[in-house]
Amino acid sequence: MKVIDLRSDTVTHPTAAMREAMFRAEVGDDVLGDDPTVKRLEKLAAERMGKEAAVFVASGTMANLVSLLAHCQRGDEVIVGSEAHILQHEVASAAGVGGIQLREARNDDSGRIDPDEVRRLIRAPDIHSPKTALVCLENTHNRCGGAAIPQSVTSAVARVAHDGGIPVHIDGARIFNAAIALETTPDVLVQEADSVSFCLSKGLSAPIGSLVCGRGEFVARARKARKMLGGGMRQVGVIAAAGIVAIEEMVERLADDHANARVLAEGLASIPGIKLDPACVQTNIVIFDLDGIDRPALQQAMRDRGVLSTGVPPRIRLVTHHGIERADISEALKRIREAVASLG
Repeated sequence: MKVIDLRSDTVTHPTAAMREAMFRAEVGDDVLGDDPTVKRLEKLAAERMGKEAAVFVASGTMANLVSLLAHCQRGDEVIVGSEAHILQHEVASAAGVGGIQLREARNDDSGRIDPDEVRRLIRAPDIHSPKTALVCLENTHNRCGGAAIPQSVTSAVARVAHDGGIPVHIDGARIFNAAIALETTPDVLVQEADSVSFCLSKGLSAPIGSLVCGRGEFVARARKARKMLGGGMRQVGVIAAAGIVAIEEMVERLADDHANARVLAEGLASIPGIKLDPACVQTNIVIFDLDGIDRPALQQAMRDRGVLSTGVPPRIRLVTHHGIERADISEALKRIREAVASLG
């Protein structure tokens, strides 16, 4: 029985073109600034995001952390969404490593935060209060069903932050998914952000890596923070080569993942006991609620039938990606129906 792994788009494998590029990559010592393949990747990433410079880092979590460290001092405060990856899934690294406090603004179901709430949360200068040093947004929004955030929404929040002299960072782990869904380009979506990070190892299918983009002086600080975290890598062009292929060859096909996710959502919505509005699925993430069904029991029944998922308690998350075809979606729906039926 074929296993249909819908846990995450991080389970993708590098393509044949990536493996070939990695094999042939020209390399140098990146910490000394002489790896030509890394330089090419960073230049390409900065151009795609419309920013001055970029630095290659090991992961999305590292990308966000070095961005916070580059923007903030110890004791500063950062405004983030209540469902943000930075808050929910990064092991409190902002506090544990950076001495940075996070302050929540409520995310709605579409992953958006209210500019008026951001304005209220910005601290006035006071001896008793931390300095509000940064506002963070996320696009697409992972825990809010992979919602794509329009440029106009980002602009409204950025305007409030910038009016207060506060920079904006976008966790754009899946920013290319957002651009495809909104029929635009990533640079448009992040044009008012002071920095943006994005992942190569999710829908773009590279094995490792993320980029942090922004002004040159900001990227220089982020690069130093990367070194402090142990992220200074040597002949890393071997990995960066796959990232170049990812950006140049794997972006447009994200539309296939989105189409498969919509088919999956429509099928799930027809299964008794599963609560889901397919119209809410914009990209490659499908999150659904249950009515009268035990979540762990259903996930185990699905696993027994070769369909892997993750939980966003009390919900279940399924993610489409490279390597999952339309036939796999049909087969997964068949097995999920059987799993639900087995639970009575």
